[in-house]
Amino acid sequence: MVRWPLKSKVTASDKTIDYPLLVCVLLVVVFGLVMLYSTGSYNGRVKFGDAGYYLKKQFFATAIGLLVMYVASITDYHLWERFAVAGYGISLVLSALVLLIGQSYNGSKRWLALGPLSFQPSEFAKVAVILFLASVISRRENKKHPLAWLIGVFAMTLPIVALVGTNNLSTAIIILGIAVIVIFTAYPAYFPFVCIGGAGVAMMSLFLSMESYRLERLMIWRNPEKYEKGYQTIQGLYAIGSGGLFGRGLGESMQKLGFVPEAQNDMIFSIICEELGLVGALLLILLFFVMIWRFLLIAQHAPDLFGTLTGAGILGHIAIQVILNIGVVTNTIPNTGITLPFISYGGTSVVFLLAEMGIALNLSRCIPKR
Repeated sequence: MVRWPLKSKVTASDKTIDYPLLVCVLLVVVFGLVMLYSTGSYNGRVKFGDAGYYLKKQFFATAIGLLVMYVASITDYHLWERFAVAGYGISLVLSALVLLIGQSYNGSKRWLALGPLSFQPSEFAKVAVILFLASVISRRENKKHPLAWLIGVFAMTLPIVALVGTNNLSTAIIILGIAVIVIFTAYPAYFPFVCIGGAGVAMMSLFLSMESYRLERLMIWRNPEKYEKGYQTIQGLYAIGSGGLFGRGLGESMQKLGFVPEAQNDMIFSIICEELGLVGALLLILLFFVMIWRFLLIAQHAPDLFGTLTGAGILGHIAIQVILNIGVVTNTIPNTGITLPFISYGGTSVVFLLAEMGIALNLSRCIPKR
């Protein structure tokens, strides 16, 4: 068990924000809007008679998200610790409501309707889990018997994992990954995580066996040419291959013209590769890498344990989601329906991602001089 030194709180007004992180976030957000318009213009025109349909909705959500990011960046991150338990409870209630009265889209029941707006509680659950675990661990850092307590802390995340995983296995995997990273940051002992890893594999095996379509995804992954549902994967690989080194040019994708289904969602990275080539894809990955590096520095130098664990949770969320999305698009791992942060279409996702960025920026403002 790591013994964390007690540190006095440093107010955000004492320091300036992490400008490299801020610049990276803004660049990725702008890049995402540009690529969303390029990728979604065809589907928007065909389905809604408006080439800018997806861009307009995403731009509205992004504007809200940037406002939330600004507010979070000037709000002392210790405030979120007070509401962490309540936030986790709310995420459980909302996730349960999805099962009861949730709306379905493309066969997935993941949304709650709030008047004319739709809301995806699983996105809120990611942030709630980060703050909840950071709060619980930081308040009881001197607890005896760390192995037993560690298992107990991990077990606290299982209810939300079970609720979310019922209809959204990919997000459940992300939440589990976030939990492992946060707990490992506080207790970097390897043996307990072998046990947790075994428990995680067992849980995922249970979820896979509960629905036949999940097992079918494994078969499609191994040989997509043999299955009708492997069409999306194959077309995505065609897009990646046809992009070459420098791509066809922005807006010149052929695969987005109905060949890659819902290209503006999970498979948008394949269109990026087709239009901007390997160079464009690597530049985007570099931006994500710089973001993750800044999160690491912020977590390392945070003024207290709650800040360190919160930074580690945000790092884990972005890293896991980027790696899994690119892995799915390149058929390195089975298709799990995971979006690319800030790039894929999804209003709820971009709002809560930018909220996390605001928390990280506030953490950076609170880092004392060394």
